[in-house]
Amino acid sequence: MSEYKPTRIVIVDDHTLMRNGLEAMLKIEADYEVVGVASDGRAAILAAAELRPDIMLMDLNMPRTSGIDAISQIKRQFPEIKIVALTFHKEDKHIYATLEAGADGYVLKDDSRDELLSALSTVARGNSYLSPAICGKVVAGYLSGGQEAEKKAASWEVLTEREREVIKLIAEGKRTKEIASYLSLSPKTIEKHRTNLMKKLDLHSVSAVTVYAIQNGFFTD
Repeated sequence: MSEYKPTRIVIVDDHTLMRNGLEAMLKIEADYEVVGVASDGRAAILAAAELRPDIMLMDLNMPRTSGIDAISQIKRQFPEIKIVALTFHKEDKHIYATLEAGADGYVLKDDSRDELLSALSTVARGNSYLSPAICGKVVAGYLSGGQEAEKKAASWEVLTEREREVIKLIAEGKRTKEIASYLSLSPKTIEKHRTNLMKKLDLHSVSAVTVYAIQNGFFTD
């Protein structure tokens, strides 16, 4: 029987009180272990390389390197690290830029403790998470017909039938092994389909895939 290991987290925020508060909150949760903290985007990138955490809890507005830039760089170097943005920003431009950078979750600092824990749990399982306060806003924004949405909506034709099946199942929150079982394919084949479809659509995170799937009618639940 394998030994249970808590989810390893690095907290990134330029405010000491926020870092300390989050660390104290997570310290009493048996499922999580805070293995490091960082006060700016540059330090976050170094922490990702040194500590290889499971999840990074990332502020967006920070000195030196911004949170969004840090997310993008970390995801390019260490795609297996999950990143949850934790911010006050509710504006479309910040939400879309963060998701496009590769964030797996987006939580507001005025959300509840339970919302944050739910986000961490969801992302740790390999799914994406959007704060309920912005979820409808994100979908509405993509459905409103902006230029970026129109560009991606037109690009669905480049997907094969199998890739469309895979993107729908990803949006439903299914993991690679579940998709493989459902489609009677190997996990390696599913990973290849996911890599191909994300490259074709210029999508960089599961969150972006989910929004794209909703936008294009692949997922209507």
